[in-house]
Amino acid sequence: MSLIADLRARNLQNELMDSPELDAGRFVGSLEGLRRVNRVTGSARILQPHLESAARADASRPLRVLDMACGGGDVAITLWRRLRAQGLDVEMHGCDINPLAVEHAAEQAECQGADLRFFQLNAVADPIPPGFDVIMHSLFLHHLSGEDAVASLRKAAQAARRSVLVHDLVRGRAGHLLAYLGVRVLLCNDVCHADGPRSVEGAFTIDEAKALAEAAGLEGCSVEPKFPFRFLLTWSKA
Repeated sequence: MSLIADLRARNLQNELMDSPELDAGRFVGSLEGLRRVNRVTGSARILQPHLESAARADASRPLRVLDMACGGGDVAITLWRRLRAQGLDVEMHGCDINPLAVEHAAEQAECQGADLRFFQLNAVADPIPPGFDVIMHSLFLHHLSGEDAVASLRKAAQAARRSVLVHDLVRGRAGHLLAYLGVRVLLCNDVCHADGPRSVEGAFTIDEAKALAEAAGLEGCSVEPKFPFRFLLTWSKA
């Protein structure tokens, strides 16, 4: 039973929403579940201060941001709306390996009147298009093997003009319990019920995340704990 999982070591498992055999209805349902989770846990709130600072540091042109593995695009859309509401000039893009996610994200942006661009891209295997100031990962790193995580971070650091942001879960008992109960309280679908605890079991600790970043060449990065049971890794080019 997942509630008594041994969390001392990372246990990376295949998540249902990553399966190519998952039907479209259940996949979109899982994206909606993640949107609720992101809203309640403040995923955009964790990333927002850095983007605000970056946008204010150079107001001569739009801040170009790429959200890697953006899923349903809700975090990117929320950030775009909040930054624009403050009068900050930001150009937000999102990419995902799943075409259904890209389609759903684009539909959500259009419905909300948000001017974002979404496109399909394999965040591990494909090159990152040039020209982005900030490249961010939100709840993506825990899907990757250690080797792929290092490769993805290295690629992001090489492609970003200014900085890399990584927001993810912290592996631990309290976070695992919150994931198990939270997706049920929020009425998420069966995919989220299974994947929520698995995500925490496959997540990194703060020390492990910092070691991955350093192995990827992100020397001098900062990894801070964030509520609830998250971390934010920030790295800026010299």
